Amino acid sequence: MLELPSLLKIHCETHDDIVLVRQGDTPAGCIAEFVQVKASEQDKLWSVADLCQRKKSKAGTSIFEGSLGRDKHNEIARFRLVTLRPVVTALEPLTLPLTAAARDVTSEEMVALNSELTSRFPDFTSPKGNVSLYWLRNCLWDQRHSEKSVQDDNLVRLVRHALKTGANILFEQAEILLQDLRLWAKTAGDAKWDKDPAKKIITRDQLLSWWESRIQDLIDGLSMAAGGKLADKMDDAQLPDELVGLALDLRRSYAAESRAPRYLDPGDVERLQRRVQSEVMSLRARYVAGQIDVEGSAFHALCLDRMDEVNSERSAGEEDRSAFLKGCMYDIADRCLLRFARPGQ
Repeated sequence: MLELPSLLKIHCETHDDIVLVRQGDTPAGCIAEFVQVKASEQDKLWSVADLCQRKKSKAGTSIFEGSLGRDKHNEIARFRLVTLRPVVTALEPLTLPLTAAARDVTSEEMVALNSELTSRFPDFTSPKGNVSLYWLRNCLWDQRHSEKSVQDDNLVRLVRHALKTGANILFEQAEILLQDLRLWAKTAGDAKWDKDPAKKIITRDQLLSWWESRIQDLIDGLSMAAGGKLADKMDDAQLPDELVGLALDLRRSYAAESRAPRYLDPGDVERLQRRVQSEVMSLRARYVAGQIDVEGSAFHALCLDRMDEVNSERSAGEEDRSAFLKGCMYDIADRCLLRFARPGQ
């Protein structure tokens, strides 16, 4: 939605795994793309038989029937299947863009596919009366190679989008933003449609507002004197002044040690920095998701406890690293990558 103005809103686990609502490219109205994500897959190519297989031979339970059956709303229906495994040759036309010449319904491959679906489901139509040819014309088979490749692609795209809009962000900042976005999507997916349907839908206006606020927060953090944003983050969590002062001292000591380490090898410095970032990201993710239900001061104490746990993992005889780890944590907060306040405050 950040990249495409035509993408108006996203439903998370409502009428399908994902529903993408786009501005229509015709006067007929909006387009709703119903997306099925197949997380559990056999170690083989997807086939037409897989597409048509019913659960316990029950009518309407195949992937094809379930997908075409979504064609029952006011919007123009399109369809997408997201898989990790590739498809057999017979299904390859569906992996091409909808506008590709090879997807013409008169092509030999598409005629054969339609004939196969029609023979298997001779009487099946969508609630709006559309048949298999409509589904073939409007379905995209979206193969993703791995979760890691999706994460890497999203990271590059987010940094590129920030640059395009005039914001020069670091990759570690983009990773935090992506973590926020994933948590938002997960929270929407976990919400109950019958209790609060609005929470299951993320609109482009909401996303743009969030983006502008978070980018400005990062920019302000870079322009503010070192320690300024950290003090703000601790004030937001209603932490006392003496803790703020100690945190600022730890951050300053950490900054000096990380620039010219006296007790650590440069490789150890980088390894510990990555470890601290990973630990606080995991804690913050659980906090935002509601898995940790405490006030900001208690979450701050939980973060400190986790740094002590990491420090306790050092080998016998190794230098105590508690101050370095906590200083690194506070430096992350100072760069607007960690907040101690309760989500929403």
